[in-house]
Amino acid sequence: MEFLVLLIAPMLLAGWASWRVKSTFNRFARVGVTSGMTGAQAAAAVCRAGGAHDVTIERVGGFLSDHYDPRTKTLRLSPDVYDGRSVSAVAVGAHEAGHALQHATNYSWLEMRSLMVPVVQIGNATWIFPLMIGLFAGIAGFFWLGIALLGLTVLFQIVTLPVEFDASNRAKHVLALGGITRSQEEEAGVSTVLDAAALTYVAGAIAAIGTLIYYIMMFTGQNRE
Repeated sequence: MEFLVLLIAPMLLAGWASWRVKSTFNRFARVGVTSGMTGAQAAAAVCRAGGAHDVTIERVGGFLSDHYDPRTKTLRLSPDVYDGRSVSAVAVGAHEAGHALQHATNYSWLEMRSLMVPVVQIGNATWIFPLMIGLFAGIAGFFWLGIALLGLTVLFQIVTLPVEFDASNRAKHVLALGGITRSQEEEAGVSTVLDAAALTYVAGAIAAIGTLIYYIMMFTGQNRE
């Protein structure tokens, strides 16, 4: 039972965090900003203020599909963010622009995460196969190979945390300094949206760590029997 707690509790936390960020975004999507800026305009203003002048901003489909691609220096914003003139739109647009500022200033944690992406993609797609072979066939080499590949995903989740927190801090600073958020209420709303988003990354890291520990405890407990 204690093994299942390691697996199920973090998954429930991740599900709750995902629900919370969506509900928080929707709540503040109904609160306009007095500057009248769209999320795309706020993102562009943050990029200019931080010296990231060669960033392209595009609209993409989906809900909260916003991301920054350092390979092409492209900031892609979902329709609700790109066109929205709300606290939520400005917060998310500015946050993604924060990643562009990290790229422009060679932020070490972002560089590390970018270098990890190709390897983590392979590990994330393949770790389950050697791990299951190791578990059910009792072959330790296969099991620990799977754990090593899963460990790469866990490490990626951990490295992501300072990247996301720093992007949010940069966004809050530039939004306030540049007069894009013009009241304490707007600044508080931006913080609430970004804090809810940050919680999803924390929950994801906890879930990944819990999964890793769960399988290690399962294998070692199986071998003691």
